[in-house]
Amino acid sequence: MSTLPTLPVTGAVDAGVLHIAFHAAGPADGPPVLLMHGFPYDVHAYAEVVPLLVAAGCRVVVPHLRGYGPTRFLHADTPRSGEQAALGADLLALLDALAIPRAVLAGYDWGGRAACIVAALWPQRCAGLVSYNNYNIFDHARAQLPDTPASERKLWYQYYFQTERGHAGLARDRRALCRLLWETWSPSWRFDDATFARSAAAWDNPDFVEVVIHSYRHRFNAVAGDPAYAAIEARLAAQPPITVPTITFDGTDDGVRPPAPAAAHAHRFTGPREHRIVPGVGHNMPQEAPALFAQAVLELVGRA
Repeated sequence: MSTLPTLPVTGAVDAGVLHIAFHAAGPADGPPVLLMHGFPYDVHAYAEVVPLLVAAGCRVVVPHLRGYGPTRFLHADTPRSGEQAALGADLLALLDALAIPRAVLAGYDWGGRAACIVAALWPQRCAGLVSYNNYNIFDHARAQLPDTPASERKLWYQYYFQTERGHAGLARDRRALCRLLWETWSPSWRFDDATFARSAAAWDNPDFVEVVIHSYRHRFNAVAGDPAYAAIEARLAAQPPITVPTITFDGTDDGVRPPAPAAAHAHRFTGPREHRIVPGVGHNMPQEAPALFAQAVLELVGRA
């Protein structure tokens, strides 16, 4: 009987408004790499990426995002915000708490957004960026502009979460809802029940539902953000360029965002950037194509 690899919690630290739990591996003096997971996934998206990076001598840290796994808010009265500025601030606070002055940052979905934000606003902390789905900083000024009907249809869950029915639906059966997202976002990925269950445990976090609902309502400007992040949100509204060395990816089978040519986001990257489109990969690239993802990280580690 095969056993799935796991990324157990090896440490936790107070960072900003959170007590962040994380998996760390590799030599303490190796080049640091932070791997950021997305919604609705968890640290195990990187279960096969981490060993490849450790074998190359990297110090790897994979944190549980706010609302996931053992990560907890330090105070009961802190807003359970899921806005993008909060995710970026969490990553910056974690770098500070771990005394990591500069690291290669890699991620997708929510985690990719956090990595893009730190790369854009605090480039001195980012030695290189791997970003799935290109420039992943949300433009609130365009939140009410419709996309094509085909693209809008894929965002049903975002509209569902605007309603109290959607809030209740996520709270009542998060596993079934998230499994549907896994299946439709990565239609070519054949994961088994054990693989899904390994990640689904992270969504039992008591703040998961509130953070998710706030994230998508804030994205549509339907609710206010946490005032603590207003200054960061103001900077993000300018859609700041990313100046650090970057490798971006899109997958041909991504059920959320179709692949875009390099030119579509070129104006957002003013530093060195390579864009790669990966055949047969859906929305969860690190878990679907771990070797390719790890290779990109190591390319940037080698240039740092």
